[in-house]
Amino acid sequence: MGFGSISPMSLLLIFLIIIVLFGTKKLRNIGEDLGHAFKSFRRGLQQIDDDKKKIENKKDEEEK
Repeated sequence: MGFGSISPMSLLLIFLIIIVLFGTKKLRNIGEDLGHAFKSFRRGLQQIDDDKKKIENKKDEEEK
């Protein structure tokens, strides 16, 4: 049983139940927190790539 077997009405019902349980404000806060976490994760990955490039450039300069 995969996602293909869930009907759009079932998804809508699940979404409405989640809204009733958590409320829109809490869901907005959760979404905002996830967005900040994702941004921080991407920044961390970018910093790792930048550090790797710096190390490679130093090695290239030392070889010359």
